[in-house]
Amino acid sequence: MRSSTLHDDTISTTELRPTHLEVDLARLRENYRVISRHVAPARVMPVLKANAYGHGLVAVSKMLEREQPFAVAVAYLEEALRLREAGVHLPILVLGGIVGAQIPRFLEQDLTLTASSVDKLLAIEECSAAKRIRARVHLKVDTGMERIGTHWYSAELLLEASLRVRHVEVQGIFTHFANSDELDLTHARLQLERFHEVLRFYERRSLPVPLRHAANSGAVLQMPESYLDIVRPGIMMFGSSPATDLPLTLDVKQALRWVTQVVFFKVVKAGNAVSYGSTWRPVDNSRVITLPVGYGDGYMRAMSGRAQVIVRGRRVPVVGRICMDQIMVDIGDGSAYNGDEVVLLGESREGGELPIRTEELAIWANTIPHEVLTNINTRVPRVYLDGPGR
Repeated sequence: MRSSTLHDDTISTTELRPTHLEVDLARLRENYRVISRHVAPARVMPVLKANAYGHGLVAVSKMLEREQPFAVAVAYLEEALRLREAGVHLPILVLGGIVGAQIPRFLEQDLTLTASSVDKLLAIEECSAAKRIRARVHLKVDTGMERIGTHWYSAELLLEASLRVRHVEVQGIFTHFANSDELDLTHARLQLERFHEVLRFYERRSLPVPLRHAANSGAVLQMPESYLDIVRPGIMMFGSSPATDLPLTLDVKQALRWVTQVVFFKVVKAGNAVSYGSTWRPVDNSRVITLPVGYGDGYMRAMSGRAQVIVRGRRVPVVGRICMDQIMVDIGDGSAYNGDEVVLLGESREGGELPIRTEELAIWANTIPHEVLTNINTRVPRVYLDGPGR
């Protein structure tokens, strides 16, 4: 018997919006284990930014605590603080840039900082000395992303400064690939070469090397030479590929179902227009159902005229423009009743046609799988499923 819990336990399952997400924590746990086995002896640091790619930051982190990953990574301080407030004691690396006023909060909550420049490192040192708390940092080297981090060609200044600080533990050093999810890995391999050149700083001085990490989801799938000491899987932890044209070669499974229910049924006469802009009209009289979900929930308007849903085990098209709170679906000569489940993402419990994958929604919206998942609004309730003893 599988158990279910809600993101907000003041709401009962009978009061949920008909539109909700079911997050399968058992699948996520198995995805973590699959990746861990594949990259061993490197360790795994799951990236849980943007509400764990829409799956729920706290629930996913609490599941992972039992698996004892090296750490989890988030983008911003506020994400890390939310985990601490929820009682999550895992090591947490904040990957994003920081401003000086934030540093005390990092130290008070035992969070690991990214030191992306000499100035940032010295600011962390100064605050740590004043508070008499030893900081833990990972040095960030920019090898070709041009986002944050010290350029590879001047990184020696940062590494030299890291040898002089007395109140900072340099636990790790990392870079980030810009193109590891491309089929052409020329640039990714150039970045890895640059990173290795930076790391020779330690070899030349006969110094111990901090923990090294570079591999994101694309690199985990395509570049085993980049695994180093730690890998940072993000979207593939959740069973999706980082690119719509990159096959998932590991047996990770999509961990959520986005479902809703029929709230209205009508017969639309031939030639009558449906939804804003009157972009779709049935050629013959057709049965059309209305669903309580729209772009206000993250079901993107760009999918208008392209998306499909599963009704009674059968794929049917979303028709007309997607509205903020509602969509219309043409079921042709099929049948559906108010309250019937409709699958927006994932598999139908009734079997039938293949599940709808995140990558498909990304293709329909002309975007990437990351945006599909992180776009699902928090007004969509999350229901957490887990198998006992798994």
